[in-house]
Amino acid sequence: MNRRPETAPGAAPTTERRIHPGLRALASSARTVWGNRKARIGLIVIGILLLVALFAPLLAPYGPTDNSFDRSQDASLQHWLGTTAAGEDVLSQLIFGARISVLVGFGAGFISTLIAVIVGLTWGYLTGFAADAINFLVNLFLVIPGMPLMIVVATYLSNGGISVIIVVIAITGWAWGARVLRSQTATLRSRDFVQSARFSGERAGRIIFREILPNMTSLITGSFFGAATAAILAEAGLEFLGLGDSSVVSWGTMIYWAQNSNALLTGQWALLFAPGLCIALMATSLTLINFGVDGISNPRLREGSTGR
Repeated sequence: MNRRPETAPGAAPTTERRIHPGLRALASSARTVWGNRKARIGLIVIGILLLVALFAPLLAPYGPTDNSFDRSQDASLQHWLGTTAAGEDVLSQLIFGARISVLVGFGAGFISTLIAVIVGLTWGYLTGFAADAINFLVNLFLVIPGMPLMIVVATYLSNGGISVIIVVIAITGWAWGARVLRSQTATLRSRDFVQSARFSGERAGRIIFREILPNMTSLITGSFFGAATAAILAEAGLEFLGLGDSSVVSWGTMIYWAQNSNALLTGQWALLFAPGLCIALMATSLTLINFGVDGISNPRLREGSTGR
């Protein structure tokens, strides 16, 4: 009778075999990112901001549009950051404003990265007229300045709400990521595993998204964080210029209304500096996380490998 081989004492190979290779790679990537001191700080900061956005109704002392208070009050125990010129609590608006910045940043960042992945991988794999056409389209978006293009599109699609802001930022911010992914795709296209898949008769779409795409995970992740950072700053800029929905409470609209009410002249410095500091913190935290993401694709950038 055949018997199953026994495992040596102290060894646990059977447990390791049950772990999916994708989960093992994900765990290794997470350890690499968390092992970077800069990325760890960024993860902690963005985690706090995400929790604030998620539990805003529980954390905010008042409603964001509650204007039943005295106007332009200084900081006090009832209103830690004072009140606006319309009689609204600044701290409550700051807490609820995190929701819009998180939604716009990650929403526009995801859409922009998705477009960049599709265009960049297709552009890097194809040749001939199709590649030239994509090259012309990408260069067109790269030549046109981003902010003026966003202003023109946002003005044309005014009063469309936050969804329009997300779409405007996404369609104007994908070109740079597509060019970066195209360069990496062109490099991977000549690798042996891609050539083997091509000679075996695999379709181009399957080769692009099943063979090439998994080898660009860290680059795509870094592109997403870069796009999300740009989206947060772009949303604040558009809202400050009055091109967004001024009735929505966000960090950008807080700065817009503070500017209109001459907050600095009336001594209401918190109306400007508090949302500006939050925007800077969120953008900085995403940038710091990118340091850890870079270490996934380049082991020489890992802090542990340099002994620091």
